[in-house]
Amino acid sequence: MLQLNVNLFFTIINLVVLYLLLKKFLIKPVTNIMEERERQIADGLNQASNAREEAEVLKNEYEAALTGAREESMKIVEKAQVQAKADYERIVKDAGEKADDMLDSAKANIEMEREQTMKELQSEIAGLAITAAAKIVSNKAENQGNQDIYNQFLGEVGDAHDDTDDR
Repeated sequence: MLQLNVNLFFTIINLVVLYLLLKKFLIKPVTNIMEERERQIADGLNQASNAREEAEVLKNEYEAALTGAREESMKIVEKAQVQAKADYERIVKDAGEKADDMLDSAKANIEMEREQTMKELQSEIAGLAITAAAKIVSNKAENQGNQDIYNQFLGEVGDAHDDTDDR
């Protein structure tokens, strides 16, 4: 029936030894390498997931900061517009006040010069009238009626000249 051959026995022993050697030197290291690679891939996926979450958080922070910056810039622009309007109104008001002051000053100068010119003109008219009256009187001094007119004229001119001095 069955015959056991020594070769069969050695072949079985060789197969068992080969299996143990392959298991120790080939299968175990390859399995370790595959487990290490699997662990590295899992770590890489975890890191990628963490990086994506961090990027999402940073994106949200950036958007919030950008929104805050926009609001801040709008506030700055509004504040600048309000300040510019206030400065404009102040400048216009100051210019109006200066113009009013200059106008009042000019009116006062004009009035003063008008009064001075009137006094000078009255003095000149009085001088001319006296000169004319003197010529008339010297030509017709003999006529007493003219002398009365002359005296009356001098009295009126003197009164008018005194009135302008009182002002």
